[in-house]
Amino acid sequence: MADRNFRSILTGSFSTPCGDNPTVAMIEAAYRHAGIDARYINCDVKAENLAAAVAGAVAMEWVGFNCSLPHKVAVIKHLDELAQSARIIGAVNCVSIRDGRLIGNNTDGKGFLASLQSVTDPAGKRVLVLGAGGAARAIAVELGLAGAKHLTVTNRDPDKARTIAALVADNTPCGAEVMAWDGEISVAEGTDIVINATSIGLGDAQALPPIRLETLRRGMVVADVIPNPPMTHLLRKAGAQGCTVLDGLGMLVNQGVIGVELWLGRKLDSGVMQRTLQEIFGVSD
Repeated sequence: MADRNFRSILTGSFSTPCGDNPTVAMIEAAYRHAGIDARYINCDVKAENLAAAVAGAVAMEWVGFNCSLPHKVAVIKHLDELAQSARIIGAVNCVSIRDGRLIGNNTDGKGFLASLQSVTDPAGKRVLVLGAGGAARAIAVELGLAGAKHLTVTNRDPDKARTIAALVADNTPCGAEVMAWDGEISVAEGTDIVINATSIGLGDAQALPPIRLETLRRGMVVADVIPNPPMTHLLRKAGAQGCTVLDGLGMLVNQGVIGVELWLGRKLDSGVMQRTLQEIFGVSD
């Protein structure tokens, strides 16, 4: 009995509401598969309780935690250090705790980039990003840092799109511009990658961003950040046009892999995570 250790490594997530977040199931399945005695605790933390939650994680010697809405910006003032992309993006969704110091990272864009690199290298590519929310901002910055040649951001609110384009142009070698989103979007000739970073399609397998489908050309990569349903209407249509399609499950899985690697220095089995999410969402390979 003396050599037994009943203390688990603690990780988790702070958000509100948190009940529909499947990350806990995905990561704990991978912990079990790897034989790691660790827990991922999904915590409902209201905005006014964020400081106390962060202090509690430090006091209980957690090794790290994720932050989701509404904490991605507010958490920054509680941190000691920011990684490069998190500093540029201005938002944090992953915090590592090392010797009492809190280090903020952003794995939204990194998770997408890892998924994208499974089908193409974005270096030297021309990219169209639909939307200008937090996911679009993180993805755009990571693509710029990864060597994308040119980025076009389109959004109903052009000011938000201009903010992202300026971030990319000012902090990476990538060129960036804004395209008005008024009516159906036409994808310009020479575009290599199209990314739906809006919430259109989330929970609705028939929803479709207003895009001229005939401008999606064979050989393009068309990606969606929506994890549920994984095969969105946009991806089904793009696949029928001969495009290479990339669903949102890969982004979610890779966020988990990258986050745990930051916390524990170990890379978990992405296949276990993928299968767990597929079971949750009722889809097969």
